[in-house]
Amino acid sequence: MGSRRIAREMALKILFQVDLVHCNVNEASSYTFQVEDIWQNGDFEAITSFCLELVKGVLPNLTEIDALIEKHANNWTLERMANIDRNILRIAIYEIVFIDNIPKSVSINEAVELAKKYSTENSFGFVNGVLGKIEKIAN
Repeated sequence: MGSRRIAREMALKILFQVDLVHCNVNEASSYTFQVEDIWQNGDFEAITSFCLELVKGVLPNLTEIDALIEKHANNWTLERMANIDRNILRIAIYEIVFIDNIPKSVSINEAVELAKKYSTENSFGFVNGVLGKIEKIAN
């Protein structure tokens, strides 16, 4: 597994905790960074750096990101979405809208893979559909 995928998974876990129990990033990240996984699968500095870039990018832009989700998730409010799906979307939208050096298709594919791994069997289609709409307006 690539170091960026590991970083995305870690960012997802942090954002999930922050969203669910309203803890701060430091509290959430202390439970998320699993050192042995990082050492076995990649470069510690690259993984933690990209993970924190995502988390620290999503949180201050949450209002704008959530507005995009609500606009493009037909008949779904943020509160009705599964916490995991909502945070997968937040990470991918942050990448699509705010990071120029990651191809949008990569961000979407990574989000779909996270949904397949961590959410329900139908979630990846939902995530893909919402992100596909956002990709079109982000070009």
